[in-house]
Amino acid sequence: MPVYVWEGKTPRGTTQKGEMEAVNEAAVRSLLRGQRIQVTKVKAKPKDIFENVGFLKPKVKGKSLAVFTRQFATMIDAGLPLIQGLDILGSQEPNPTLKKAIIKIKGDVESGSTLSNAIKKHPKIFSDLYVSLVAAGEMGGMLDSILSRLASYIEKAEKLKSKVKGALVYPSVVLTVSIIVIAVLLIFVIPVFQEMFEGLGGELPALTQAIVDLSNFLQNYIIYIIAMIVALYFAFAKVRSTKKGRVIVDKTLLGLPIFGDLLKKSAVASFSRTLATMTTSGVPILDALGIVAMTTGNKVIEKAILDTKTSISEGKTLTEPLARSGIFPPMVTQMISVGESTGALDTMLEKIADFYEDEVDAAVDALTSLIEPFMMVFLGGTIGTMLAAMYLPIFKMAGAVGGG
Repeated sequence: MPVYVWEGKTPRGTTQKGEMEAVNEAAVRSLLRGQRIQVTKVKAKPKDIFENVGFLKPKVKGKSLAVFTRQFATMIDAGLPLIQGLDILGSQEPNPTLKKAIIKIKGDVESGSTLSNAIKKHPKIFSDLYVSLVAAGEMGGMLDSILSRLASYIEKAEKLKSKVKGALVYPSVVLTVSIIVIAVLLIFVIPVFQEMFEGLGGELPALTQAIVDLSNFLQNYIIYIIAMIVALYFAFAKVRSTKKGRVIVDKTLLGLPIFGDLLKKSAVASFSRTLATMTTSGVPILDALGIVAMTTGNKVIEKAILDTKTSISEGKTLTEPLARSGIFPPMVTQMISVGESTGALDTMLEKIADFYEDEVDAAVDALTSLIEPFMMVFLGGTIGTMLAAMYLPIFKMAGAVGGG
């Protein structure tokens, strides 16, 4: 259906603007009259020529979703009807993708759909976890408090994700820049010295000859090296796209000396926070575990959580399969066991999440402080060795002249 931009006045005389999806202009006027809005202007919204080009659409980031959720919770808590709240949020939303989704959700709710069913139609924006919590809030009559809880969860999850991503991206960027700098020196700078050395004649020192040979190799085979790197990247992506390949890659990542430990701590924090949010909101434990498993992003951890779900469905405890997985430390499983036995599982999970989020912060800070000097020594040592190799023949010649 087409989208219309409208403007009108409320019974209090204040001007209000918004967008509405409707069959025609008359339908828009009719719906607004039902909301006691005196329409002053209605016109069809111009179509975006890039509307159906997926990769050009701006993505909805966690921060934008958290802001929307928090504002929506505040409006519901203040007694604003769902449709009016969605209308206000849709009209002020800066992200065009989220804006369009809010307008469609508002239209579905106006047509008699529940909020959870309306947002379920936008899986790229609203996850299964989000939909399940909204559904639980609607059923329990506490949508405002659950949306507030959901906003807090999204904010903390985004903070954790940002920390881990920063820890993984930072060394990769520094290493890539270092390799590019070294490659530029070998391909463009060393040949200048090489021409000078050939004019001088004589035998080059071993280190200088090695650098010159490496420079010649790169100049002759750089295209093949780049092609091989690209081929390896696509081969890796292809392997990771298969179920078995994904398991192998994820298992390897968790087994890495430093980064593996960071990923495990992040996974424990994410699992605990998500499960605590869902159980506190009244989502059944089996449904919650199924959704938590899908949000892990790691097939090894996903299998451990699904095994836990199976164990509970068979009447066993939550603790045993988590302990067997090797992902969750003894302290975590013991705290979960205490939470199960005392009926305070959600509280224990919140404490675990808080603890491991702090652990991730500490691990990221330690990793950054370790990587920075290492990268500086690596880059400085490599470039220093290359420069020394280039000046060795000059020193040798100067020594020969001085000795003569």
